[in-house]
Amino acid sequence: MIEIFYEDTEVLDLSPEFFVSWLSNVASCEGFVLGDVTLVFCSDDYLLDLNRKHLDHDYYTDIITFDYTVDNLVSGDLFISVDRVRENAMDNSQLFHVELNRVVGHGTLHLMGYNDKSDSEQNEMTQKEDWALSLIVPRET
Repeated sequence: MIEIFYEDTEVLDLSPEFFVSWLSNVASCEGFVLGDVTLVFCSDDYLLDLNRKHLDHDYYTDIITFDYTVDNLVSGDLFISVDRVRENAMDNSQLFHVELNRVVGHGTLHLMGYNDKSDSEQNEMTQKEDWALSLIVPRET
């Protein structure tokens, strides 16, 4: 199940059903089952406060992931800064919703054990993000 919450930011028109479908597919392809994942969209300041309190980091970031995965059941809380996503999208000449999906995918990959501390882990994470984004089936208009 996917739940969506907002803290100190605008409410976005997001579909929990989209994320359930997409992230279930990502998890299944990786040998996992999607459990309870909470997406909390927030401001830079809200996420900075969490970063300071829980990770002792004093800088802005686009996502903080709290991992509750047990065995192959993917569960966790993803706190995502809408401000960072918007700025990253502009910096990378990317559409906002594509960058938002990349960050959600990134957090979900963390829940499945992928890391991004070293250069090689960052390269693998970027490849996995691209792969996860390729699984999104566009809606017909």
